[in-house]
Amino acid sequence: MIRVAVTGAAGRMGKTNIEALHLAEGVELSAAIVEPSSSLLGADAGELAGVGRLGVKLVGDINDVLDDFDVLIDFTTPSTTMDNVAICAQHGKKIVVGTTGLNDEQKGELEVRATQIAILFAPNMSVGVNVCFKVLDLIAKTLGDDYDIEVIETHHRHKVDAPSGTALRLGEVVANALGRDLKECAVYGREGQTGARSRKEIGFETIRAGDVVGDHTVLFATEGERIEITHKASSRMTFAKGAVRASLWLGQREPGLYDMQDVLGLR
Repeated sequence: MIRVAVTGAAGRMGKTNIEALHLAEGVELSAAIVEPSSSLLGADAGELAGVGRLGVKLVGDINDVLDDFDVLIDFTTPSTTMDNVAICAQHGKKIVVGTTGLNDEQKGELEVRATQIAILFAPNMSVGVNVCFKVLDLIAKTLGDDYDIEVIETHHRHKVDAPSGTALRLGEVVANALGRDLKECAVYGREGQTGARSRKEIGFETIRAGDVVGDHTVLFATEGERIEITHKASSRMTFAKGAVRASLWLGQREPGLYDMQDVLGLR
């Protein structure tokens, strides 16, 4: 049995992660962490998530539960995540990171910490999205440079980073398949007299509206035809199930930096 802690337990993803752990086999929720100032401190995590009493009380400091878990699931903010990664590395705990918006320096720190502990970092834990990553690699390599490429993503109004981590990863997969550097060929939105589109750019369009959980489309278009690969998430449970699956897998791994492609055997 893998003992799993959830941080950001009072948030939308935190509560869904708790529910997914409750429904899964081979794992158990053993700790739940919220902000130190939360009015929910001491409440039962299961009751908060709507699955009934689990006997796991919400705490405000990860240091108070370091002896209670093997793997931490973190869908919080970049700064909080990096603090948690450092603590986990110091105490030999494994961590599943679903936080988006990490910068290059923070991603580099994950690589360093992964020499000490097992870390799974994925911008999207959905099994379906990760299958799309694999398919897009094949499509991009087959189509080559004759197709214009656009990535369109839609999320709820509360999402704070743009483009989404998933959209950026979709762009990276396509760029890598075509031998391009996304930092050099990405174009984020267009306005005014932009001129004709260059053949090798990869465009990103971001929509924020309502309660959309997450829609992503990669468009390949050329004269006479277009191909669209679309993934639509209608429930956060799809991400939570992926995170639980990742926790089970990571619990058996040595130090290293992994992602969902590793978990699903898609390498």
